[in-house]
Amino acid sequence: MNDGRTYPLNKTDEQWRAELSTQEYEVLRQAGTERPGVGEYTDTKTQGVYSCRACGAELFRSDTKFDSHCGWPSFYAPLAEDRVEYIEDRSMGAKRVEVRCANCGSHLGHVFEGEGYDVPTDQRYCINSISLRLEPATE
Repeated sequence: MNDGRTYPLNKTDEQWRAELSTQEYEVLRQAGTERPGVGEYTDTKTQGVYSCRACGAELFRSDTKFDSHCGWPSFYAPLAEDRVEYIEDRSMGAKRVEVRCANCGSHLGHVFEGEGYDVPTDQRYCINSISLRLEPATE
C-alpha cells in the first residue's frame, strides 16, 4: 500500500508487520477487507470513541454509528474531516472512495453516498472492525 504518500506517523513495512497481527496488517496496511458479519464492532451499541487500531488516532464517535445491516460497522460522519483521508479506488471495477487514517495512512474501509439511509449526511462510512479500537465512554 506504499503509494508514495507521507503521513504524520510514518513507519516502515517491517515496523508495521512487527506491531500488527497478520489479519490487522492485511486490512490496515494492504487494504484488505474482513469478512462481513464477523467484526467485533459490527453490532455493538457501546458508547465511546473509535480510534485507528494501528496508531490510536481518534476517528469516529459512537453517536454517529448506525445500523446499516451491511455486515460492517457503519458511521455517517468521521469525528472531524481532517481525521480521515479519501482516495479514489477503482480496484473492484467500479469507482469507490477508500477511507484511510489521516495520521498513519492505514486502510479503514470505504464511504458511500446516496444509499437512502435515514442519517444526517446521506453517507455510510463502511469501516472494518479490525481497523478500529473502541474506547468506551466513562460514566
